[in-house]
Order: sequence, then C-alpha cells, then structure tokens
Amino acid sequence: MHALQYEITLPAGYDMGIVRDRVARRGHLLDDWDGLGLKAYLIRERGLRGSPVNQYAPFYLWNTVDGMNSFLWGGAFQGVADDFGRPSARQWTGLAYEEGDGAQARFAVRHRQPVPDGALLAEAVADAVGEVRRLAAQDGALCAAAAVDTSRWELVHFSLWESGAQDTPRADGEVFEVLHLSAPGRERLPRGRQW
Repeated sequence: MHALQYEITLPAGYDMGIVRDRVARRGHLLDDWDGLGLKAYLIRERGLRGSPVNQYAPFYLWNTVDGMNSFLWGGAFQGVADDFGRPSARQWTGLAYEEGDGAQARFAVRHRQPVPDGALLAEAVADAVGEVRRLAAQDGALCAAAAVDTSRWELVHFSLWESGAQDTPRADGEVFEVLHLSAPGRERLPRGRQW
C-alpha cells in the first residue's frame, strides 16, 4: 500500500463551489482506476471545523505503484496541474490498514507527526499500527490507515468517517469534508500491518 496526497491551498475568498462542481463533474473518472485502493476527494473550508484555509487536498491509498505511476505520468494528474498549477505530491509507504463499520464517507481526518529523534523505530511503528486498529474500531469509522515518509521521518494517520455535521470524528487531526470517494480496489487493500 502506498499513500499519496497533494494540497492545493486557495485564497481566503475563493468560491469553494468551483471545487465542488469540478469534483461533481470529474470525480467518477477514477471510480474504476486500475491499482487504486481509494481516493477521497477532500476539501477544507476556512472557518469550518477549525480550518484556517480553503483547500482542495485529495488523499489516495494505492494497491500498486503501477497504478499510482499511471495516474501521475499517464495524463490524469495533468488535469490537476492544468487547473491549479502543479502541486507537490507527498508520498508515504504504507504501514497498516483496517476497515471499520461505517457505510458512507462524509469526513476524513489526517494527522501527521514526526517520528521522534532517538525513538526506537519498531516501537514508533507498533504505536502507529495500534492507532489504526483503535481508529477503525470506533463507531462510524469506514477505514483507517497509517504510512510513513522516511525522507522526513513523518507518520501520517488517515481515517474516513460517516459522522454527521453535529458529530465530530473520533480522531485527532485536520478534518476534511469528503466530496466523493472512488474506491475501485478498497477491498484489495491489505489489512493489518504491511510487513
């Protein structure tokens, strides 16, 4: 499993309806993408759910590097670059993935944290795997994943939730609204720890 995310931060007064319309028109294009586990089309709106910015920030879990590379280099990602400029696309190596009991993704939570200097790597990763299990076991969780960027020694936890507007997902981190979920290979994402 591989994780990928790019963030497009937009001006404070940006009409987020433009992003909503774009996803409504184009989100289905990855609904059957070979090698894709899931893509969550995410936004944050300034002043909502603690967000200081307007942002479009899709998050991907890939089953295969071939599928990810086909997306990045085969033309699909060019549409993002053409519409918004070419963003930095962060990549993380998968550590763990678990399914929850939720039915429909309405929100996502992303939490990034450094692997502390001097930490025992096996312990840091075991904690990350345990957090994935804890998140996925919460009511309303669709799934949870953890991955690591070893060039920065940064862990990322990502979870999808069905919670309503009054409910807060039971995870720490930045909260995003899910506009669409493409999940052609979600059932093939490997469960549990990834080694």
